[in-house]
Amino acid sequence: MLNLEVARKYAGAMFELANEENKLEAYGKDLKKVSDEFFSIDGVKEFFANPQVEQKAKKELITKVCAGEVDTKVYHFLMLLIDKRRIQMFREIEAMYQTLSNDARGIYTADVWSVKGLSKNDENALKNKLEKVTGKKISLRLHEDKSLIGGLIVKIGDRRVDGSIAGRLNTLSRELSA
Repeated sequence: MLNLEVARKYAGAMFELANEENKLEAYGKDLKKVSDEFFSIDGVKEFFANPQVEQKAKKELITKVCAGEVDTKVYHFLMLLIDKRRIQMFREIEAMYQTLSNDARGIYTADVWSVKGLSKNDENALKNKLEKVTGKKISLRLHEDKSLIGGLIVKIGDRRVDGSIAGRLNTLSRELSA
């Protein structure tokens, strides 16, 4: 609980800075890029969480990976997280930032589960369909779940639509046993 509260404070601070500078989307893209392309690599979180690794080594790694690749404010934010020993929470901070940014821009996040990743065409088609149905701007957050067999599960806010084969089989099973 405490870690989530700390992550929320750092995400809020970055959000406020981005909002003041009118760069919510730009900073969000940079933070997501760092999260997806760097912090998703096995062992990176453990490297930053390890208290035996010197702060200098952590900063050097971030500099090699991020300097010139992201906005300087995002780069300095990463350095601040290292100084405050919060960099291992980066993925949680980034996710909270995206939520704050999307809320401020009127974008709803749709969590989508599928057996395997969607192609860009399928992703765009689904996004367009959801925007048409809801009348809102939609941002997709994709997840893989091999247990679905096929189809999709979509969750927007508290609404959940189960269009998976596993979900249909479960419904059919309940109906037949009733």
